[in-house]
Amino acid sequence: MTLLIAMALAGLVLGAVLPRSWGILGYLGAAAILFALQIGINAAAGFAGSSIEESLLLFNGSYASYLGFNLQITYRAFAVPLLALSIPYIYRLGR
Repeated sequence: MTLLIAMALAGLVLGAVLPRSWGILGYLGAAAILFALQIGINAAAGFAGSSIEESLLLFNGSYASYLGFNLQITYRAFAVPLLALSIPYIYRLGR
């Protein structure tokens, strides 16, 4: 839950400081940075709070499976940070 709040706050800040002149490419880049940051945090935290070595044992030592799992978790939980990025940026574009 704290990761979700932290990523939402990061999205709000990034949406507020993102230059309007960058347009849609800047928005997509900011969303990609937020997504990559959240994947990195999820992967570094391990599965259910365990270490990465123990997490890899659950995935038969496969880094690809472990990263794929983290991609899936991040994809499902990314709606709130994306909305937090979008609200201030779209508001600023509308003014």
